[in-house]
Amino acid sequence: MFTPCRPDADLKLAFRIDEAVAASGLSRSTLYNLIAAGTLPSVRVAGRRLILKADLVKLLSGGVPK
Repeated sequence: MFTPCRPDADLKLAFRIDEAVAASGLSRSTLYNLIAAGTLPSVRVAGRRLILKADLVKLLSGGVPK
C-alpha cells in the first residue's frame, strides 16, 4: 500500500494503480477509464499496470500526457 510519508515516495518513477489512487485522490475506476480512453498512458511491466509519475502529474495539472 502506498504511504505518502515514505521517504522514497518522491523517488518513484511510476505508480501501481493503488498507489496512483492514493497519490492522486482519483478513484480506481476513474484511473482505469482514463487509461481506456487514452487520456492517461500506462505500461505493463512484469504483469503490473504502471502509470508514470510524470504522466499523472501532467494530468492533474491540467495537461494531457502524451
